[in-house]
Amino acid sequence: MNFFKNILGNSPESQSVSKMEWRPITDLGQLMEIITVSNDKPVLIFKHSTRCIISKSALKQFENEFDCHDKVVPYFLDLLEHRNISNEISNRFDVVHQSPQLILIKEGKAVYNASHESIDASKLEQFV
Repeated sequence: MNFFKNILGNSPESQSVSKMEWRPITDLGQLMEIITVSNDKPVLIFKHSTRCIISKSALKQFENEFDCHDKVVPYFLDLLEHRNISNEISNRFDVVHQSPQLILIKEGKAVYNASHESIDASKLEQFV
């Protein structure tokens, strides 16, 4: 049983504190906020499926490796709870929906996006 807890991240040893201060996206109106904020500072959106082990793993790995957390405004979308917002993100920023997915917004436009195993903190840092 401990094996599955370790794999699924339910053991105390697997719990870690994130350096990212994620802002949850829960309302379509926040997309206008994201566009406005991105004119001053890059905005990072992490689209996450809370029931997917691959998404959870990608999120943890990204949080552990990303060193520019103070140079972006990070937003987090639980796409199972807010699929309509995920769809609007795809439409508004012209990116194909994926999960997990990382999107960097600058001046109201997506300048970088990656999904699944392509989510790489060092690649993203080049665009920040």
